[in-house]
Amino acid sequence: MASLHEKGLNKILEKVGEEATETILAAKDCDAQNASSQQALINETADLWFHTMVMLSHLDLTPQQVLAELEDRFNISGLDEKASRQN
Repeated sequence: MASLHEKGLNKILEKVGEEATETILAAKDCDAQNASSQQALINETADLWFHTMVMLSHLDLTPQQVLAELEDRFNISGLDEKASRQN
């Protein structure tokens, strides 16, 4: 069976999109009092993070680069950060 890397970027992106949708649906169904719904959300989030890391790897990027970006954004409001990206 071919690895996801070997299947190419389009297949990887398809999986990221699929897992993002499944994560959203699990979050909508998540109940703070229901351990199985919480576990479902954890499982889907893990799948999303995994496929996102595969995407980054395929594009010769690293999770560390994303973490560094998040660190740079620490204590900056989302609106201010977004405005700084607009040229």
